[in-house]
Amino acid sequence: MPGGLWRDRTFVLFLVIQTASFAGDTFTTVALPLLVLQATGSVVQMGLLTGTIGLAWLVTGVFAGAVVDGFDRRVIMIGCDVARAVLYGVVPLVWLVDPQLWVLYAVMPFGAAVGMLSQVTYVTAIPSLVGRDRLTEANGAMNASSAAAGIGGPLLAGIVAGLLGPAAAIGIDAVTFALAAVGMLFVRLRRMQEPSRTPAGRAVPWRGVAVGARFLWQHPALRTLTLLLGGVLFVTYGLTDVFIYRIRHDLDQPSSVVGIALAVAAVGTILSGIAVAALRRRLGFGACWIGSYAVGGLAIVLLGRTAALPLLAALVAVFVFCEGVAGTCSMSLRQQVTPDALLGRVTSAFWTLHFLPGPAGAVLLTAAVKAYGVPAATLVAGVGLLLIAGVATFSPIRDREPGRAVPTALPAPSRS
Repeated sequence: MPGGLWRDRTFVLFLVIQTASFAGDTFTTVALPLLVLQATGSVVQMGLLTGTIGLAWLVTGVFAGAVVDGFDRRVIMIGCDVARAVLYGVVPLVWLVDPQLWVLYAVMPFGAAVGMLSQVTYVTAIPSLVGRDRLTEANGAMNASSAAAGIGGPLLAGIVAGLLGPAAAIGIDAVTFALAAVGMLFVRLRRMQEPSRTPAGRAVPWRGVAVGARFLWQHPALRTLTLLLGGVLFVTYGLTDVFIYRIRHDLDQPSSVVGIALAVAAVGTILSGIAVAALRRRLGFGACWIGSYAVGGLAIVLLGRTAALPLLAALVAVFVFCEGVAGTCSMSLRQQVTPDALLGRVTSAFWTLHFLPGPAGAVLLTAAVKAYGVPAATLVAGVGLLLIAGVATFSPIRDREPGRAVPTALPAPSRS
């Protein structure tokens, strides 16, 4: 992390809190597919639950931005952490008494909905912590630190899932959310929003997302990113399920090996967080974004064609490195060009719109795995990603710094 950010105690505290929370999230990332596979043995059920969770994200995205722009962002983050601590704590309690698959379909979508609200708030909080000039460095530091937790998290999650069962691993995630809520009590965000933020909170929810969508549409680079990332989510949203299914079902490896493989893959995210700021300064936005998804597409194609576990984990590490570079560049650009008073609604609209194809993609990808096998499904997904990178070379985002100017016809925040 750059020296200036290390000296910022508020940012460092925020980083530690979010990293601990992310470490808990990795427990659920590992444990939830294992829990479904343990209960049903079905990769299709894994995809259906993933799709249901994604649908909850979409529904929440309609109003998340208006809430974030209209209310105290720190209070929202604390409330979201408390809610997820309670929701995720239900799963191990129920599993102790009588395992019921329907509980996952009842609890996890609500947890995802709260997570969407928290994520939108998180994105808007970063500029309030570091200012707009250091966004790429701050986002890279956050991603690298979270990914570092992502190494130990999956390892421990695999061990816990193997010894105590996947439900216990989800319980640990609940504990980390409770700790994060306490930690956020000591974080103070600098107020960058204009005084007109209160009316946004009272607005009709879909008007808030409409304001954000209008801003995205007026900005050529953000409009293109939103459309292309919808395609990215469609072909990649179910890949974690496919990766875990490949290890547990096709290669017949235990849960602990799943954790080890995901921990190795997390190295890719760490490296992306460390390297992204320098890569963007040297190569520019367009080369970073397009090159990342081109290389990531090749990694997905190869992923389905190897049975060697170390190579499998390495290919996933390559993919998540590429995803991390492209994602950090995308988020930083959006933060840089969006007025703070609109940032929540623009973020919410962006995630809602580009996420729309994700749940359907997860269901179709896992269904393709069931019908045709992992190699065929990952071939189609990888080629799809390569095509998206190809289309991007003919779009405004191929530029070194696309669209740094804010659109002139901005909607007034007070009417949203």
